[in-house]
Amino acid sequence: MSDREVKALAENVDAPQFEVMAFTIPPELSKAKVAVVTSASLHHVDQDDFDPADEGFRVLDNRKRDFQSGHWSPNFDSTGFAVDFNTVIPLDRLDELERDGKIGKVSDVHLSYAGNQFDLSAIRMDSGPAGAKLLKEAGVDVVLLTPV
Repeated sequence: MSDREVKALAENVDAPQFEVMAFTIPPELSKAKVAVVTSASLHHVDQDDFDPADEGFRVLDNRKRDFQSGHWSPNFDSTGFAVDFNTVIPLDRLDELERDGKIGKVSDVHLSYAGNQFDLSAIRMDSGPAGAKLLKEAGVDVVLLTPV
């Protein structure tokens, strides 16, 4: 089935309405602190690489741009990342948005997970909530997800 056909099937489907909102309402983007959460298995040079089945995360320092990719999937094409890390973690673009007043501030910390996992239960139950707590404590209002 083509993308056009899938879109046509979904175009008249109403969005679900929920009685309880599972999310908070962030401030306006022009006042929000924004962090990136990526599944690109990124880490800094001085951090441990991701091992297979590593369900933890790495805290990425916004001031350091020495990202290493630990992605080991044969389906991952690292060419874009090798040419420009912004294809995976668009920090330069966020810096521009902050400079232009479109977002309030780029967070000092971002998170990276290994996206090629088969069992997500530990991420769902442990490292996901732990990462969310870390970002919340850092004052992050909005997360930009970059799935890889």
